[in-house]
This record gives sequence, structure tokens and C-alpha cells, in this order.
Amino acid sequence: MSTTSPPQAAIRPSGETAANPGVISGGARLALYRLLVALRYTEKRAYDLFLQNLIKGTSHLALGQEAVAAGFGLAMEQGDYTFCTYRGHHHTLARGAPMRGVLGELMGRQCGLLGGKGGSMHLTSVEHGVMGSYAIVGGHLPIAVGAAWSAQYRGTRQVAVAFFGDGTTNIGAFHESLNLAATWKLPVVFVCENNLYMEYTPIHMVTPVDNPAADRASAYGLPSIIVDGNDADAVYLVALAALKRAREGGGPSLIECKTYRHSGHSRADPAKYRPPGELEAWMERDPVPMYRQRLLGLGIAEQEIAAIEREELSNVDRATEEAKASPPPELKSAFTDVWADGSAGWRN
Repeated sequence: MSTTSPPQAAIRPSGETAANPGVISGGARLALYRLLVALRYTEKRAYDLFLQNLIKGTSHLALGQEAVAAGFGLAMEQGDYTFCTYRGHHHTLARGAPMRGVLGELMGRQCGLLGGKGGSMHLTSVEHGVMGSYAIVGGHLPIAVGAAWSAQYRGTRQVAVAFFGDGTTNIGAFHESLNLAATWKLPVVFVCENNLYMEYTPIHMVTPVDNPAADRASAYGLPSIIVDGNDADAVYLVALAALKRAREGGGPSLIECKTYRHSGHSRADPAKYRPPGELEAWMERDPVPMYRQRLLGLGIAEQEIAAIEREELSNVDRATEEAKASPPPELKSAFTDVWADGSAGWRN
């Protein structure tokens, strides 16, 4: 796949199509758009707060990648598990975690999901099925496999979904996790958000296959699944199929979502390594305005769409002010939720 132009059509499992009004209900489409807008507005607000020096340290935004989180977030059931990377704000929100808790955590406030102690790269909300964001590349894949094994053993029909970037496909934990999951037919879905860059390096420069995740699937007896990661409908349909397969004992799936981040790897990255015209080409397939146009084309009234946008912007504004008003963690909280003995004491 070229690094300068986005996909114009997705490759999907046989029998599945995107943008089919007969497959996705109007209610589901509106729910998808509400999620897309909420994720976009919250990530934009995080950027603004960083510029105001209200968010310390760095953070990794998913502007441009919202369709992956929205599609899976709507398709997953309440008891399912989400495991995501340091670029995980959108996945956390898509599972129902409150904006106030996410923004508060980014700002290091008591109202944050982790009381202001975790920050941008460690968002967790067990009550919403978000089992952590992981700063170590690929470190969460074996953990997701363990969660899936637990669900299989207990017979709960829960599914673990692990999101990761294209660079993860070249590390040992990726292959080890796929191998074990496929061998034991575990209820886990591996989702590669291929945004073309492993931090600053184009993935095609260090990988001998065109599709770093999907082209490896056959080595583990899995089908090659590639989806347009900027098309929320396409992601939603593929997610439903993979989750159903896992829930019914069919084993894992490996899905490669072709997408693109609008900004650099982190706040410190101006992304000057991108070739001229690449960003502009992908902006033509920005998942949010693209989905808005789809709704209009399907006969959804402009007023209904605009009302969703106003409501979500109001939600972000309210969450922002509540997070700003929340105090920073008390000093004594530094001694809570930590191991008193970091070795044999807690293992035994």
C-alpha cells in the first residue's frame, strides 16, 4: 500500500459490506456518529488543554483514528475487555468511561479515572471493561490473551479485544500471543490500527509485507482481514463478526484497520517526516465529516445531526470545567494502591 494515499475501498471477509443501510440500523448509525463526535471533541479539547499547560508531560492523540474505537465500542458487550496502548483515550471513552474522568486524569486531578495518578498513558476503568492502557509497545497482548483464557475457562462468553499499532507486529509478544490464542482457540480479537508509522519510521521501511498484521494471519491459521479503519460502518461490521466468532468458540481474529493519525506521534513530534501531500490526501477521508455526509445521504436530517454535535460539545465543555475545578491528588495518595512489598510478599 502506498504511503501517500488512503485506501479507497476496504478488503473484507466474504459476504460483508460497508455502508449497507439494510445491515446497520439508523439507530446504530446515529450512535456511531455520536461516538465519533464525542471522541473527536474530547481529543481536540485535550490538545487545547495541553497548550494551556493544564496537561503535563506528553500525550498521544488519536485524531483521525476515531472510527476504529467507535466501531468496536458500539459492537462490544458490557462485560467484554478492552486493552489499549498509550494512544488509548478514544478506546477508553468508547467503552463508556466519563469524559470528566478522562480529562481529569490527563490533567492530574482527583476526579480522574485513576485519581490523577496515572495520566494520559495509563487510562484504566475496570467498571467499563477498560483493563488498562500500556506504555510498553505490545506489552498488553499477552495480558489480553490471559484475560481471554480466563473467560474461556469460566465459560462467561466475554471477549478480550487488544488494540495496537503497526509497529507492534514486529515484536515477539505479537507472534507469541497470536500463536497461543490460535492454538487454544481463545476468545480474543487482535486489532491493528495501522496508521503507517511506527513512531517516526514508516512501517513499510522495516517490514517485508504490505500489510504488517493481515499478511501474518495465515501463519496462525487465521483469515486475513483488512478493513478501512476510517469507515466506522466497515469497522462496526467486522467487529460484530469477529466478536460473534470469539463468543461462539470460533477462536481469535486478527484485523488490520488502515487508518491515519492527523498529528505527530506525540506532542513533541511535528511529523515533518511525512511526504508532501500525504496528510492532505488522508484528510479527504477524515472519518468524522465522511460519516456526517453518509448520514445526510441516507436521509438523516441536518437538524438531527447538528443537535448531536451541540450536545457532545456541551458535554465536553461541562467535563472540562468539572475537571478544572477538581483539586490535584492529596500527597497521601502517593502511598495508596501500591505494593508494600514488591517481591515475594504479594506473590505468596
